[in-house]
Amino acid sequence: MVLNKNILLGVSGGIAAYKACALTSKLTQQGADVKVIMTENAAKFVSPLTFQALSRNPVHIDTFDEKDPAKVAHIDLADWADITILAPATANLIGKVANGIADDMLTTVLLATQSSVYIAPAMNVHMYAHPGVMENMQRLDTWGYHFIEPGDGYLACGYVGKGRLEEPETIIEAVKTHQNNRAELSGKKVLISAGPTQEKVDPIRFFTNHSSGKMGFALAEEAAKLGAEVTLVTGPVSVETQNKQIKRVDVVSAADMYETMHKHYPSSDIVIKAAAVADYRPKQTFSEKMKKQSGGWRVEMERTQDILQSLGEQKTHQFLAGFAAETTNPIEYGFNKLKKKNLDAIIINDVAAEGAGFAGDTNAVTYVNKTEETKDITLRSKHDIAKEILLLISRDMKDDMN
Repeated sequence: MVLNKNILLGVSGGIAAYKACALTSKLTQQGADVKVIMTENAAKFVSPLTFQALSRNPVHIDTFDEKDPAKVAHIDLADWADITILAPATANLIGKVANGIADDMLTTVLLATQSSVYIAPAMNVHMYAHPGVMENMQRLDTWGYHFIEPGDGYLACGYVGKGRLEEPETIIEAVKTHQNNRAELSGKKVLISAGPTQEKVDPIRFFTNHSSGKMGFALAEEAAKLGAEVTLVTGPVSVETQNKQIKRVDVVSAADMYETMHKHYPSSDIVIKAAAVADYRPKQTFSEKMKKQSGGWRVEMERTQDILQSLGEQKTHQFLAGFAAETTNPIEYGFNKLKKKNLDAIIINDVAAEGAGFAGDTNAVTYVNKTEETKDITLRSKHDIAKEILLLISRDMKDDMN
């Protein structure tokens, strides 16, 4: 996946810059055309001449050093790249990119490029764990940048811990793996529901639940990264859609979500119902605020339409997956839901387990397909969970075709 690729290697000012020399050499040996951009501080650690000799291309440092008057260098490089790798990526470089700062050749190119960007951080263990650095990395991750985590070991500062730039071979394999995966859902239309619904009582009050929408949004973002055309139907949430390629449709009630999901269902290839839709709604609603009265107030409830059940009944070519958020006997209830609703897969979520609740950033689930093959996905970020779920769905779809 690097043969004949145009690879832009960004080298920032850390002692790990020496490893970027080996990375340049190995990429070139594997058939990539490599061009190196260095920050001024990086040039204090390694001579630009070294990268020029290894890549057989000019090395770029100064934004205003226009070697060809017919081209604007930073735009030309940004357009040229198929893949961009930042190795080493210092805390300073990560902070600049996360905040849209473009004050040198490298950061200017990064704002302009449309290529896949892989970031391999390298810094002191405490710098890596700093909340500001972690927040910047999280922001870049939601924007679609890809991180190659640093390794553990002895650091140049004398500390032992996480912060070492990964070895060149590991970086290259990570890029190859992701390049293979990023086309996994290419050409597929994916429909995902997320968040809670709100069932109106009067203009002031409504019934809802604790769903934050984070799991559904993670699924949508990871599906887009894997090349899918994504439609996200979401109830009222505070989560923003980071990837502008995702088509977002906002709804409020269970009835709204039922109508919207059915509207997009026929043209979808993969449908994942991650929303926590209300099972009941008030039988009677009021156009004006209900005033306080002495004594109690009884609200009679009626069933909402079962969205997942109806999708299962109307399924033709779609791969249909649902979530089972349970607190008691989750596996048993999940298996029953899989069969009853004619699903191709069920993702069972014990929301009572530590770290696996609605509002958090982590989750732990069990994936079960229609052949009752079970895969436990242990506690990790919701984005990592989402990616693994999507790769399992892609695998099962291929198996169905064979």
